[in-house]
Amino acid sequence: MSEHSTTAADSPQVTVAAASPGEFRAMMSGFPTGVGVVTSVDAAGAPWGMTCSSVCSVALTPPTLLVCLRSGSPTLGATLDRGAFTVNLLHEGAQDAAELFASGNPHRFELLPWEQDPDASGPHLVRDAHTVADCGVSLTQTVGDHVIVFGEVRRIVRHRPRPPLLYGLRQFRSWSGT
Repeated sequence: MSEHSTTAADSPQVTVAAASPGEFRAMMSGFPTGVGVVTSVDAAGAPWGMTCSSVCSVALTPPTLLVCLRSGSPTLGATLDRGAFTVNLLHEGAQDAAELFASGNPHRFELLPWEQDPDASGPHLVRDAHTVADCGVSLTQTVGDHVIVFGEVRRIVRHRPRPPLLYGLRQFRSWSGT
């Protein structure tokens, strides 16, 4: 062992109470992240979507990402029924879209432009997304009150060359190049 290594036997045992949801939310607000809207369509062809900052790359081969969706949400239901979803990565001018899809407004798809071509996994937010990834569900895992949905990226479409929208400290911001 090097002079800086320790073993479990060398470390003191610390007992700490579990973090509360409020403490966890406050901690994670200090970790800025990009903002996306996950979309899919249900069996009747109705579009569903929700704002999601829990988007993460997983692997390059095959290209895979994950999203964390609230258990019981209609967007999760449509995603699992269809076996596919779309991640719309929002640009810096799309704060209104992020707030709309976080609001639960049942008319959200009537309030902004979107398209879905035959090759799309879900609606593309053509005005508000800088890049879109169409994904097929490859794996799911339930953790607490959310479901982690792994998606193999089938297609990437670049809509607008604009900087991404970020969220942190409970505020939206744009990426500053300076």
